[in-house]
Amino acid sequence: MKDKLDKILMQVEKPARYTGGEYNTPDMTKAANLRYCLCFTDIYEVAMSNLGIAILYDIMNAHPDIICERCFAPWTDLGQKLKQEDIPLFSLETRTPIKDFDVIGFSVPYELSYSNILYMLDLAKIPFRAVDRDENYPLIVGGGPSAANPEPIIDFFDVFFIGEGEESNIKFCEIVIKHKGDKKRILEELSGLDGVYVPSLSTIKDGVCVSKVKKSVVKDLDSASFPKKPLVPNIAIVHDRAVVELYRGCYAGCRFCQASFYYRPVRYREPERVVDIAKTLIKNTGFDEISLSSLSTGDYENIESVILQLREIAEKENVVLQMPSLRLDSFNRELIQNSRLSSLTFAPEAGTQRLRNVINKNITDDDIENSMKTAFEIGYRTVKLYFMLGLPTETDQDVMGIVDIVKRIRSIYINTTKRRDISINVSTAMFVPKPCTPFQWAEQISIDEMIRKQNMLKKELFYIKGVRYAWHGANDAVLEGMFARGSRQLSYVIESAYNKGCYFDSWSEHFKPEKWFEAIKENGIDINDFTRARDLNEVLPWDFIDYGVSKDYLIKEYKKAVEGKVTQACKFKCNACGALSLGKCRMAVEI
Repeated sequence: MKDKLDKILMQVEKPARYTGGEYNTPDMTKAANLRYCLCFTDIYEVAMSNLGIAILYDIMNAHPDIICERCFAPWTDLGQKLKQEDIPLFSLETRTPIKDFDVIGFSVPYELSYSNILYMLDLAKIPFRAVDRDENYPLIVGGGPSAANPEPIIDFFDVFFIGEGEESNIKFCEIVIKHKGDKKRILEELSGLDGVYVPSLSTIKDGVCVSKVKKSVVKDLDSASFPKKPLVPNIAIVHDRAVVELYRGCYAGCRFCQASFYYRPVRYREPERVVDIAKTLIKNTGFDEISLSSLSTGDYENIESVILQLREIAEKENVVLQMPSLRLDSFNRELIQNSRLSSLTFAPEAGTQRLRNVINKNITDDDIENSMKTAFEIGYRTVKLYFMLGLPTETDQDVMGIVDIVKRIRSIYINTTKRRDISINVSTAMFVPKPCTPFQWAEQISIDEMIRKQNMLKKELFYIKGVRYAWHGANDAVLEGMFARGSRQLSYVIESAYNKGCYFDSWSEHFKPEKWFEAIKENGIDINDFTRARDLNEVLPWDFIDYGVSKDYLIKEYKKAVEGKVTQACKFKCNACGALSLGKCRMAVEI
């Protein structure tokens, strides 16, 4: 197979995606009782930019009894050739067919990558559904951000990790090693672990899981493992730099943001640890850029001190410190002074103060004006702005508020610099109601209404000099919404769509909405059943998951949204969301 594979790789785009052998690759020859293949449902350039993949890969290979290899979704050219030549999908490190591993673990980052699960299983010659796989196949496990509601894809997995997987993955592997070859015994023991969902042993009532699963969290992030020698990619990737994770969770409480609620409680890495990790990464990788990762870097309480220390290190090592995007209310001169003057990125999210209150985006028009003025005084002349359309209670006046903000920013630039060469890039995404948020009960607007709002904005922004407008599609937003709040019956839609040629759906050149809508219709699904507003007393497919954040708190926040009332960020006051049940929160007080 090796000679045939070598020949094929010379015929595809970017063969380095599949060759492995990256700098810092761990020892793949050690004696180990468990061989684990870590899979990601997108291409190499995306997968190698994923911090979660890097952390899990490092942790598992550090274990004396585990060898962890990788397999990422092959681009369509290689996928077609593997089928033509009857070569099963293989791992990067040793080119072992992934069906020969003990465990295949999928990290599933977003809803529009669901069809790629089947794409990879198909190429690996593994049956899609857990009920069709006997002891001769590896255990198929899943995890990642999609774990907030895994029900639409749960039939494809033997096990699903809910929450953060660093600790639960190792416990899982040790149980598999202990009972290797006895799938029934493995699943029975796994079902008792926090953060582990075993669908075949769960109780289903009226098509909904009622067996409780508690989200797993890393309680002490400061002492948690972090890759000291991460793989250095063979080719340029999406985020081609070393990354240090500052903290997990978010103080802001934006009501549309799944990550803000799902990754609570807030847990920190102390400044000394952050700086030490940064030094180690620079030494061990050779990256010429380093960045900080968190949901809102400007909220890190020691951010100015950390930035100053990292800048000093970066200058000494001839490395660029990449500044993250900032919230407008966490923006200050110290964070951007002396940064590389490229562009600044902000996300006001909504065009009016009324709607920002609804979504609990705690920024004001004054924040926007002051931040822009400061940036322009320093020398920035390019601004990227992100908004959402279709938010709950949104009116046309709110949409036109986006135009007003753009005009105001342009005016501030002209008044501050006495120049007119500003570049403003406006991007809009469609609001998608997500589980584990106060808006999980909200309606998602129709495709026609999405397009109408986009066209209204496009028409107005077209006439403003220096402004570019980009928008995300309506079809993919509706599918994302359907799967985000979907139930188990949607697995048949995914399978039907894949059989019609749907995969790599997050890539516009491969997205086939008409095939998806055919599959939906053929399976007797009404999209409106999933995009409609939900009753607060309704049993939801994901109610069996204990996220830490209580349902009562989410309901309270939803009612405040409807009333246009804001909730102060928990950085200043503990709002008793319930996340303390999972561990200590950085800024919380005991209630």
